[in-house]
Amino acid sequence: MDGEAQDGERKAEPRIQSEGPDSIDHRASKIGRRRSWYGLKKHAKRFLSLGVPNMFLRGLLHFLPALRQAGRLPTPARVKEVEGQIQGARFVMLRPDRCVVAKELYWGKGRRPKAEDNFAIELFATFARRSDIMFDIGAYTGIFTLVGTAVNPDLEAHAFEIVPEVYRALFDNCVRNGVLHRTTLHHVGVGNPDGVMRVPARTAGSALPDFYSTGLHFDTGILVRLRSLDSLADLVPIGARVVVKVDVEGTENEVFRYSQKFLASFRPGILCEVLEGVAGVAELEDLLAPHGYCFYLVRDADLLPAAHIEPDANFRDWLFTKQGPDELAAIGLTLAPQTAWKRQASNP
Repeated sequence: MDGEAQDGERKAEPRIQSEGPDSIDHRASKIGRRRSWYGLKKHAKRFLSLGVPNMFLRGLLHFLPALRQAGRLPTPARVKEVEGQIQGARFVMLRPDRCVVAKELYWGKGRRPKAEDNFAIELFATFARRSDIMFDIGAYTGIFTLVGTAVNPDLEAHAFEIVPEVYRALFDNCVRNGVLHRTTLHHVGVGNPDGVMRVPARTAGSALPDFYSTGLHFDTGILVRLRSLDSLADLVPIGARVVVKVDVEGTENEVFRYSQKFLASFRPGILCEVLEGVAGVAELEDLLAPHGYCFYLVRDADLLPAAHIEPDANFRDWLFTKQGPDELAAIGLTLAPQTAWKRQASNP
Protein backbone atom coordinates (compact mmCIF):
# COMPACT_ATOMS: atom_id res chain seq x y z
CA MET A 1 0.00 0.00 0.00
CA ASP A 2 1.49 3.37 -0.96
CA GLY A 3 2.16 6.18 1.50
CA GLU A 4 -0.68 8.36 0.20
CA ALA A 5 -3.24 5.63 0.83
CA GLN A 6 -1.86 5.01 4.30
CA ASP A 7 -2.16 8.70 5.13
CA GLY A 8 -5.75 8.65 3.93
CA GLU A 9 -6.59 5.87 6.36
CA ARG A 10 -5.12 7.57 9.41
CA LYS A 11 -7.64 8.59 12.00
CA ALA A 12 -8.08 12.34 12.36
CA GLU A 13 -6.35 13.84 15.37
CA PRO A 14 -8.78 14.80 18.14
CA ARG A 15 -9.48 18.48 18.60
CA ILE A 16 -7.79 20.06 21.62
CA GLN A 17 -10.27 22.11 23.65
CA SER A 18 -9.60 25.86 24.03
CA GLU A 19 -6.74 25.76 21.53
CA GLY A 20 -6.46 28.73 19.22
CA PRO A 21 -4.12 31.47 17.99
CA ASP A 22 -5.32 33.92 20.64
CA SER A 23 -5.36 31.45 23.55
CA ILE A 24 -3.43 32.56 26.60
CA ASP A 25 -2.11 30.08 29.15
CA HIS A 26 -4.43 30.43 32.15
CA ARG A 27 -1.47 30.54 34.53
CA ALA A 28 -0.14 33.66 32.80
CA SER A 29 -3.54 35.35 32.48
CA LYS A 30 -4.67 38.19 34.72
CA ILE A 31 -7.19 36.03 36.57
CA GLY A 32 -4.69 33.18 36.92
CA ARG A 33 -2.03 35.43 38.43
CA ARG A 34 -4.59 37.02 40.72
CA ARG A 35 -5.73 33.60 41.96
CA SER A 36 -2.17 32.85 43.10
CA TRP A 37 -1.77 36.30 44.69
CA TYR A 38 0.95 36.82 42.07
CA GLY A 39 2.95 33.90 43.44
CA LEU A 40 2.70 34.84 47.12
CA LYS A 41 -0.31 32.73 48.14
CA LYS A 42 1.51 29.43 48.70
CA HIS A 43 4.18 31.09 50.84
CA ALA A 44 1.62 32.97 52.95
CA LYS A 45 -0.45 29.84 53.55
CA ARG A 46 2.62 27.79 54.46
CA PHE A 47 3.58 30.38 57.09
CA LEU A 48 0.03 30.55 58.50
CA SER A 49 -0.08 26.75 58.89
CA LEU A 50 2.79 26.86 61.39
CA GLY A 51 2.08 26.50 65.11
CA VAL A 52 2.09 30.05 66.47
CA PRO A 53 0.59 31.82 63.40
CA ASN A 54 -2.15 29.16 63.16
CA MET A 55 -2.92 29.49 66.87
CA PHE A 56 -3.36 33.23 66.27
CA LEU A 57 -5.77 32.48 63.38
CA ARG A 58 -7.86 30.21 65.57
CA GLY A 59 -8.04 32.96 68.17
CA LEU A 60 -9.37 35.36 65.56
CA LEU A 61 -12.36 33.09 64.97
CA HIS A 62 -13.86 34.21 68.29
CA PHE A 63 -13.99 37.78 66.99
CA LEU A 64 -14.44 37.14 63.26
CA PRO A 65 -16.68 34.04 62.91
CA ALA A 66 -17.05 34.75 59.20
CA LEU A 67 -13.50 33.43 58.81
CA ARG A 68 -14.71 29.99 59.89
CA GLN A 69 -17.62 30.13 57.45
CA ALA A 70 -15.23 30.81 54.58
CA GLY A 71 -13.43 27.56 55.44
CA ARG A 72 -10.35 28.49 53.44
CA LEU A 73 -7.93 29.32 56.26
CA PRO A 74 -4.82 27.11 56.40
CA THR A 75 -5.06 24.12 58.71
CA PRO A 76 -2.31 23.40 61.26
CA ALA A 77 0.65 21.73 59.55
CA ARG A 78 0.35 18.73 61.91
CA VAL A 79 -3.16 17.83 60.62
CA LYS A 80 -2.88 15.13 57.94
CA GLU A 81 -6.53 14.06 57.60
CA VAL A 82 -9.98 15.32 58.53
CA GLU A 83 -13.15 13.41 59.38
CA GLY A 84 -16.45 14.34 57.75
CA GLN A 85 -19.96 13.53 58.98
CA ILE A 86 -23.14 13.06 56.98
CA GLN A 87 -26.49 11.58 58.01
CA GLY A 88 -24.90 9.42 60.69
CA ALA A 89 -22.10 8.19 58.41
CA ARG A 90 -18.45 9.18 58.59
CA PHE A 91 -15.67 9.49 56.03
CA VAL A 92 -12.10 10.81 55.92
CA MET A 93 -10.39 13.29 53.61
CA LEU A 94 -6.60 13.52 53.38
CA ARG A 95 -4.19 16.43 52.94
CA PRO A 96 -6.13 19.47 54.21
CA ASP A 97 -2.93 21.42 53.55
CA ARG A 98 -3.70 21.13 49.81
CA CYS A 99 -7.31 19.98 49.48
CA VAL A 100 -9.69 22.95 49.81
CA VAL A 101 -12.65 20.71 50.73
CA ALA A 102 -10.75 18.88 53.48
CA LYS A 103 -9.73 22.30 54.77
CA GLU A 104 -13.38 23.34 54.87
CA LEU A 105 -14.27 20.21 56.84
CA TYR A 106 -11.57 21.02 59.38
CA TRP A 107 -12.88 24.53 60.04
CA GLY A 108 -16.50 23.33 59.84
CA LYS A 109 -15.85 20.54 62.38
CA GLY A 110 -16.76 17.78 59.96
CA ARG A 111 -19.22 19.69 57.79
CA ARG A 112 -18.85 22.27 55.02
CA PRO A 113 -19.02 25.67 56.73
CA LYS A 114 -21.28 27.42 54.22
CA ALA A 115 -24.92 26.51 54.80
CA GLU A 116 -25.69 26.17 51.08
CA ASP A 117 -22.73 23.83 50.52
CA ASN A 118 -23.69 21.68 53.49
CA PHE A 119 -27.33 21.53 52.36
CA ALA A 120 -26.20 20.43 48.86
CA ILE A 121 -24.19 17.59 50.44
CA GLU A 122 -27.19 16.53 52.55
CA LEU A 123 -29.40 16.64 49.45
CA PHE A 124 -26.99 14.50 47.47
CA ALA A 125 -26.73 12.00 50.33
CA THR A 126 -30.52 11.66 50.36
CA PHE A 127 -30.53 10.77 46.66
CA ALA A 128 -27.47 8.51 47.00
CA ARG A 129 -29.23 6.44 49.65
CA ARG A 130 -31.91 5.64 47.08
CA SER A 131 -29.57 4.98 44.14
CA ASP A 132 -27.60 2.05 42.76
CA ILE A 133 -25.06 3.95 40.64
CA MET A 134 -23.57 7.43 40.98
CA PHE A 135 -21.56 9.53 38.54
CA ASP A 136 -19.35 12.21 40.08
CA ILE A 137 -18.43 14.47 37.15
CA GLY A 138 -15.77 16.96 38.19
CA ALA A 139 -15.00 14.93 41.30
CA TYR A 140 -12.05 16.99 42.60
CA THR A 141 -10.74 15.02 45.62
CA GLY A 142 -14.00 13.13 45.92
CA ILE A 143 -16.24 14.51 48.66
CA PHE A 144 -19.42 13.54 46.79
CA THR A 145 -18.02 10.09 45.98
CA LEU A 146 -17.07 9.60 49.63
CA VAL A 147 -20.45 10.87 50.86
CA GLY A 148 -22.39 8.64 48.46
CA THR A 149 -20.43 5.51 49.31
CA ALA A 150 -20.54 6.32 53.04
CA VAL A 151 -24.32 6.61 53.30
CA ASN A 152 -25.05 3.70 50.93
CA PRO A 153 -22.84 0.60 51.35
CA ASP A 154 -24.26 -0.89 48.14
CA LEU A 155 -23.70 2.14 45.91
CA GLU A 156 -21.27 1.82 42.98
CA ALA A 157 -19.52 5.06 42.07
CA HIS A 158 -17.85 6.43 38.95
CA ALA A 159 -15.69 9.50 39.56
CA PHE A 160 -14.24 11.68 36.79
CA GLU A 161 -11.29 14.03 37.33
CA ILE A 162 -9.00 15.61 34.72
CA VAL A 163 -6.14 17.06 36.82
CA PRO A 164 -3.39 14.46 37.47
CA GLU A 165 -2.47 15.64 40.98
CA VAL A 166 -6.12 15.89 41.99
CA TYR A 167 -6.79 12.45 40.51
CA ARG A 168 -4.06 11.01 42.72
CA ALA A 169 -5.62 12.68 45.78
CA LEU A 170 -9.01 11.24 44.77
CA PHE A 171 -7.44 7.78 44.54
CA ASP A 172 -5.80 8.16 47.96
CA ASN A 173 -9.09 9.24 49.54
CA CYS A 174 -10.90 6.21 48.10
CA VAL A 175 -8.15 3.91 49.41
CA ARG A 176 -8.21 5.54 52.85
CA ASN A 177 -11.99 5.08 53.09
CA GLY A 178 -11.94 1.51 51.83
CA VAL A 179 -14.30 2.15 48.90
CA LEU A 180 -11.99 1.61 45.93
CA HIS A 181 -13.53 -1.83 45.29
CA ARG A 182 -16.84 -0.16 44.37
CA THR A 183 -15.48 3.07 42.92
CA THR A 184 -14.19 3.32 39.36
CA LEU A 185 -11.91 6.30 38.81
CA HIS A 186 -11.78 7.86 35.34
CA HIS A 187 -8.92 10.19 34.36
CA VAL A 188 -11.05 11.65 31.57
CA GLY A 189 -13.28 14.65 31.11
CA VAL A 190 -16.97 14.40 30.25
CA GLY A 191 -18.12 16.37 27.22
CA ASN A 192 -17.43 16.39 23.50
CA PRO A 193 -16.18 12.86 22.72
CA ASP A 194 -14.13 14.12 19.77
CA GLY A 195 -11.96 16.34 21.96
CA VAL A 196 -8.98 16.26 24.27
CA MET A 197 -7.64 18.97 26.54
CA ARG A 198 -4.22 19.89 27.83
CA VAL A 199 -3.82 19.90 31.61
CA PRO A 200 -0.70 20.76 33.64
CA ALA A 201 1.01 17.61 34.90
CA ARG A 202 1.89 19.38 38.14
CA THR A 203 0.56 22.51 39.81
CA ALA A 204 2.65 24.97 41.77
CA GLY A 205 -0.17 26.67 43.67
CA SER A 206 -0.94 26.57 47.37
CA ALA A 207 -3.87 24.17 46.85
CA LEU A 208 -4.99 21.53 44.41
CA PRO A 209 -6.96 23.43 41.73
CA ASP A 210 -10.74 23.09 41.96
CA PHE A 211 -11.55 25.34 39.00
CA TYR A 212 -9.94 23.71 35.93
CA SER A 213 -12.29 22.97 33.05
CA THR A 214 -12.30 22.41 29.29
CA GLY A 215 -12.80 26.17 28.99
CA LEU A 216 -9.23 26.92 30.16
CA HIS A 217 -6.13 26.86 27.96
CA PHE A 218 -2.67 25.68 29.00
CA ASP A 219 0.43 25.83 26.79
CA THR A 220 2.10 22.81 28.40
CA GLY A 221 0.93 19.66 30.12
CA ILE A 222 -0.50 16.24 29.36
CA LEU A 223 -3.39 15.49 27.04
CA VAL A 224 -6.59 14.20 28.67
CA ARG A 225 -9.30 12.60 26.58
CA LEU A 226 -12.97 13.54 26.80
CA ARG A 227 -15.84 11.07 26.73
CA SER A 228 -19.56 11.54 26.38
CA LEU A 229 -21.94 10.39 29.09
CA ASP A 230 -23.79 8.55 26.32
CA SER A 231 -20.70 6.39 25.71
CA LEU A 232 -20.73 5.35 29.38
CA ALA A 233 -24.31 4.05 29.41
CA ASP A 234 -23.07 0.44 29.33
CA LEU A 235 -21.69 0.97 32.84
CA VAL A 236 -25.26 1.17 34.15
CA PRO A 237 -27.32 -2.03 34.54
CA ILE A 238 -30.83 -1.93 33.09
CA GLY A 239 -33.27 -0.62 35.65
CA ALA A 240 -30.60 0.84 37.94
CA ARG A 241 -31.37 4.02 39.85
CA VAL A 242 -28.80 6.69 39.01
CA VAL A 243 -27.70 9.94 40.65
CA VAL A 244 -25.29 12.38 38.97
CA LYS A 245 -23.28 15.31 40.29
CA VAL A 246 -21.91 17.82 37.77
CA ASP A 247 -19.37 20.49 38.74
CA VAL A 248 -17.49 21.52 35.60
CA GLU A 249 -17.00 25.26 36.09
CA GLY A 250 -19.43 26.57 33.50
CA THR A 251 -19.07 23.87 30.83
CA GLU A 252 -22.14 21.84 31.86
CA ASN A 253 -23.73 22.35 28.43
CA GLU A 254 -20.88 20.29 26.97
CA VAL A 255 -21.74 17.50 29.40
CA PHE A 256 -25.47 17.43 28.67
CA ARG A 257 -25.18 18.04 24.92
CA TYR A 258 -23.59 14.60 24.61
CA SER A 259 -25.76 12.91 27.26
CA GLN A 260 -29.17 12.85 25.60
CA LYS A 261 -29.41 9.06 25.24
CA PHE A 262 -28.16 8.60 28.80
CA LEU A 263 -30.77 11.02 30.15
CA ALA A 264 -33.54 9.36 28.14
CA SER A 265 -32.56 5.89 29.35
CA PHE A 266 -32.01 6.52 33.06
CA ARG A 267 -33.57 9.92 33.96
CA PRO A 268 -31.05 10.37 36.80
CA GLY A 269 -31.42 12.85 39.61
CA ILE A 270 -28.81 15.55 38.94
CA LEU A 271 -27.10 17.99 41.29
CA CYS A 272 -25.47 20.58 39.02
CA GLU A 273 -23.51 23.76 39.60
CA VAL A 274 -24.75 26.66 37.45
CA LEU A 275 -22.51 29.70 37.78
CA GLU A 276 -23.73 33.28 37.59
CA GLY A 277 -22.53 35.11 34.48
CA VAL A 278 -22.02 31.96 32.38
CA ALA A 279 -23.69 32.08 28.99
CA GLY A 280 -25.83 29.29 27.59
CA VAL A 281 -28.39 28.76 30.36
CA ALA A 282 -31.21 28.70 27.80
CA GLU A 283 -29.45 25.84 25.99
CA LEU A 284 -28.99 23.99 29.28
CA GLU A 285 -32.71 24.21 29.91
CA ASP A 286 -33.44 23.02 26.35
CA LEU A 287 -31.18 20.01 26.85
CA LEU A 288 -32.97 18.93 30.04
CA ALA A 289 -36.62 19.88 29.48
CA PRO A 290 -37.43 17.21 26.83
CA HIS A 291 -36.66 14.52 29.42
CA GLY A 292 -39.28 15.78 31.84
CA TYR A 293 -36.96 17.41 34.35
CA CYS A 294 -38.17 19.83 37.01
CA PHE A 295 -35.80 22.55 38.17
CA TYR A 296 -35.06 23.42 41.80
CA LEU A 297 -32.64 26.04 43.10
CA VAL A 298 -30.66 24.59 46.01
CA ARG A 299 -30.64 27.28 48.69
CA ASP A 300 -29.11 27.27 52.18
CA ALA A 301 -31.85 25.20 53.82
CA ASP A 302 -34.49 24.37 51.20
CA LEU A 303 -35.30 23.80 47.53
CA LEU A 304 -37.01 26.50 45.51
CA PRO A 305 -39.05 25.16 42.53
CA ALA A 306 -38.38 27.20 39.39
CA ALA A 307 -40.07 27.44 36.02
CA HIS A 308 -36.72 28.22 34.39
CA ILE A 309 -33.02 27.87 35.20
CA GLU A 310 -31.76 31.30 36.22
CA PRO A 311 -28.26 31.65 37.74
CA ASP A 312 -28.51 33.06 41.24
CA ALA A 313 -26.20 35.60 42.87
CA ASN A 314 -26.18 33.73 46.20
CA PHE A 315 -26.66 30.05 45.36
CA ARG A 316 -24.91 28.12 42.59
CA ASP A 317 -26.32 24.57 42.86
CA TRP A 318 -29.46 23.24 41.15
CA LEU A 319 -31.36 19.99 41.45
CA PHE A 320 -32.74 18.57 38.22
CA THR A 321 -35.17 15.70 38.78
CA LYS A 322 -38.40 14.22 37.48
CA GLN A 323 -39.80 14.28 41.01
CA GLY A 324 -42.31 16.96 41.89
CA PRO A 325 -42.40 18.95 45.15
CA ASP A 326 -44.71 16.48 46.90
CA GLU A 327 -42.44 13.55 46.04
CA LEU A 328 -39.38 15.41 47.29
CA ALA A 329 -41.14 16.32 50.52
CA ALA A 330 -42.07 12.66 50.96
CA ILE A 331 -38.39 11.65 51.07
CA GLY A 332 -37.62 14.26 53.70
CA LEU A 333 -36.40 17.22 51.62
CA THR A 334 -37.42 20.73 52.61
CA LEU A 335 -39.20 22.87 50.02
CA ALA A 336 -39.29 26.67 50.17
CA PRO A 337 -42.56 28.25 51.40
CA GLN A 338 -45.13 28.61 48.63
CA THR A 339 -44.91 32.40 48.90
CA ALA A 340 -41.33 32.07 47.64
CA TRP A 341 -42.55 29.88 44.74
CA LYS A 342 -44.96 32.62 43.68
CA ARG A 343 -42.30 35.33 43.88
CA GLN A 344 -39.93 33.23 41.80
CA ALA A 345 -42.60 32.45 39.19
CA SER A 346 -43.48 36.15 38.86
CA ASN A 347 -39.88 37.12 37.98
CA PRO A 348 -39.44 37.81 34.25
